[in-house]
Amino acid sequence: MTVPVVMATTLSPAAQLFDNGVLAWGLAACGLAQLSKLLIELVVHRRWRPAVLIETGGMPSSHSALVTGTAAGVGWQNGFNDPLFALAATVAFVVMYDASGIRRAAGFTAARVNALPDSIWSTPPEKPLKETLGHSRLEVLVGSLLGPAIALPGLAWVGSPLQLAQRLGDAIG
Repeated sequence: MTVPVVMATTLSPAAQLFDNGVLAWGLAACGLAQLSKLLIELVVHRRWRPAVLIETGGMPSSHSALVTGTAAGVGWQNGFNDPLFALAATVAFVVMYDASGIRRAAGFTAARVNALPDSIWSTPPEKPLKETLGHSRLEVLVGSLLGPAIALPGLAWVGSPLQLAQRLGDAIG
């Protein structure tokens, strides 16, 4: 069943945001990846630690899920030969490279700085540097597969939040 899409020019800016299925499903992929960290923490480490919901790093990379889900959605809607898909894919590659390269290296550096004795500092640090900044390649890979796996079915079967609301409104009355 196809839902007629209202022309974006007739919608208010707020309604246009709710009609952006690519954004919604990219964010949903990011949120579900972040939520899965809580489940992984519970199953693998056998502890309830809701703080993982707002932490960086860990399995899977929610940033990778966000950018690959969004890039796949842009390709799905506009065509995979569209320049906007090329831009989205390029941004996705930069984000994933940064997560598994530069941010990960910064985390390793922070761990080495934290291991230094307090006696070498004129004023000891108040708190240790954050060490879990980046991701392993596996964490990035899993996040990058999760993004399109969530975003593409969402776009194909549900559409945008506005389309979903219209369908629910039609069904209710």
